Amino acid sequence: MPVPSRERVIELLADLMPDQGYDLEDVTVSKAGSRSVVRVMVDSDSGLDLDDVAELSRQISERLDAATEFGEAPYTLEVTSPGIDRPLTEPRHWRRAQGRRVRVEIGDEQVLARVGALGDGVVDLVVPAKGGPVVREIALADVVKAVVQVEFSPPNAQEMELAGGLAAGRAAAGEVTEGIETDDDIEGGGLDK
Repeated sequence: MPVPSRERVIELLADLMPDQGYDLEDVTVSKAGSRSVVRVMVDSDSGLDLDDVAELSRQISERLDAATEFGEAPYTLEVTSPGIDRPLTEPRHWRRAQGRRVRVEIGDEQVLARVGALGDGVVDLVVPAKGGPVVREIALADVVKAVVQVEFSPPNAQEMELAGGLAAGRAAAGEVTEGIETDDDIEGGGLDK
């Protein structure tokens, strides 16, 4: 199979993701021996579980199989959700990260804060202060880099209240959930062509 271009895979999937309520976050295509590996990263406001991944894998595989320019050579399809270390670059990323702890670079300043409400071009950050946490409004255009931080214990209740809680469908630190609301890669099981 000629390795499909990233752009062609994006073109093939462009209408599928919004129709299913998902955002196509990224596509990578690489050669692995005699196979191509097509990795499709998707997300939604409510996250992903195993059933979602299985159904998306099936639909994506059908689209790729129908694209005759790729020929009959084998490929491996991986459908994943964004990892914990994926930068927050779009307003939807900030919305989905509500209630999460993030490290944010704003100019020369680095801030460790909890994501609060998203407004029109701004986000509220709950930052530590003497006397308790406070809300600081930051323009998204001023953010140089922002990455969600891993938390192993439950978040501070006062911070969470100021942040407005977690985004719907997202698990709290230390909370066990059914299925996958994952930050791990999920390989499309058995979808080798």
